[in-house]
Amino acid sequence: MARIVILGAGIGGVPMAFEMKEMVDKKHDVTVISDTPTFHFVPSNPWVPPKWRKPEDLKIELAPVMKKKGIEFIQKAAAKVDPINNQIQLADNSTFAYDFLIIATGPRLAFDEIPGLGPNGYTSSVCHVDHAAIAAEDLDKFMQNPGPIVVGAVQGASCFGPAYEYLMILETELRNRKIRDKVPMTFVTSEPYIGHLGLGGVGDTKGLLESALRDKTIKWITNAKIDKIEPGLIFVTEVDEDGNDKKKHELPFKHSMMLPAFTGVDAVRHVNAEGLVNARGFVLVDEYQRNKTFKNIYSVGVCIAIPPIEKTPLPVGAPKTGYMIESMVTATAHNIADELAGKEPAHKATWNALCLADLGDTGVAFLAIPQIPPRNTTWSAEGKWVHLAKIGFEKYFMRKIRKGISEPYYEKLILKLLGVTRIKEKGE
Repeated sequence: MARIVILGAGIGGVPMAFEMKEMVDKKHDVTVISDTPTFHFVPSNPWVPPKWRKPEDLKIELAPVMKKKGIEFIQKAAAKVDPINNQIQLADNSTFAYDFLIIATGPRLAFDEIPGLGPNGYTSSVCHVDHAAIAAEDLDKFMQNPGPIVVGAVQGASCFGPAYEYLMILETELRNRKIRDKVPMTFVTSEPYIGHLGLGGVGDTKGLLESALRDKTIKWITNAKIDKIEPGLIFVTEVDEDGNDKKKHELPFKHSMMLPAFTGVDAVRHVNAEGLVNARGFVLVDEYQRNKTFKNIYSVGVCIAIPPIEKTPLPVGAPKTGYMIESMVTATAHNIADELAGKEPAHKATWNALCLADLGDTGVAFLAIPQIPPRNTTWSAEGKWVHLAKIGFEKYFMRKIRKGISEPYYEKLILKLLGVTRIKEKGE
C-alpha cells in the first residue's frame, strides 16, 4: 500500500485530494498536510474589504470533509520537504514519510522584497482571506476620511486579475456610498500595458480594461516599478520599453492594495536538493506535472515553475488560473494511478486560461487555449453577466467542496456560463 501525501489544501490541494482518493480508493492511503484548518476560496477575497462577503463565508472546515472521504488530514505546518529521504519535516519536529508527494502549497507572498509593502507595512492585500479581513478594517477607517486610492501589482507579480477586480469593486462601492467624487483613483502595474495580465493580453483585454478605467475616470501607470512605500506615499519609477528609468512618481494614498510578487514557500524553496525548485523556489515539473529529478514528486497550482509568456520591460510572471490548475490536478491523479499500476505517466495538463474578473457591477471574461501563445482560441467579453457568473460559480464551488465532490468544476460550469462549449468541442 502506497502513501500519497498532498502538501497544501487550497484551490489545488483540496480537489487534488478528492480526485486522488477516487482514483486509488482504499488500495492506497491519501493524506493532506496543511498549516490551516480551513479551505479558503481565494477568488472571492476582493469582495471581503467592502464587506460584500464575510471571511467566514469563504472558509470550510477541512477535517470533517476529509474524514468523510477517507482522507487523513494533518493540520500542521511543514518546515521542510526532504526529497532525499522521502519525508516531510513538520514544524513540531516530527516527520511524515511518503511514497508519492504532491506539492500544492500555493505561493509565498514576497512582501519583504519591497520596503513598506503588505499588511505588515502600509498597503493592504487580498491574496489571503485573513489579509482581506485586515484590509476591511483599513477600508472602514478610509470611509470616514476618504482620499486618494492606489491599487495595483508590483514588479515580478504574476496574478493581476485580483488587482483589477479590487480597483473596480472599490469604485463601485464608492459610487454606492455617494463619495466617489472625493476619491482620486490610480492603478499602478508592472504590466507593459493595461490588460496584459501576464499573458500578453487575451483577445481585446487591453481595450476592454482600458475602456473600463477611462469610463470610471481612473488614471493608470504601466511599466511601473515600486521602489518603496512610506505611510501615505508610494514611490514609483516608470520605465521605458527597454527597462530604463523614464519618470519618477510620488503617489499619495489614504488606502492602497498592491499585489506582491510570489516565491515558493519556505518549506520547499530552502530545500538543499538540486533539481527540485528554480531560483525563486517554484517546483520544477515536466509535461506530466512530475519533477524530473525526484520522480515520486508531483506539483500542481501556483507553486509550480512556469516561464514568463514573453520578455517585458519589468518582470511579469505568468498566472496560474483555476481552470489551468484543475487540469494539472486531473493529470496528476491519473499519472500517479498509472505509476501504481506499473505504467509510465502519460497524462498532460491542458494549461488553458479561463478567468471571470468581477468589475463591481459588470465584469470581463477571457479564455486562452492554450494559455501560452500561439493559441488555438483567444476570446474575451464583458457584461454584467460576468459579475453574476462569478457569484454563481463561488456558490457552486463551495457547495462541491463541502460535499467532498471531485469533478471538473471549471470545465462543467464556467464553459457553460460563457457559452463557449461549442468552441472547445470543435477545437476552434
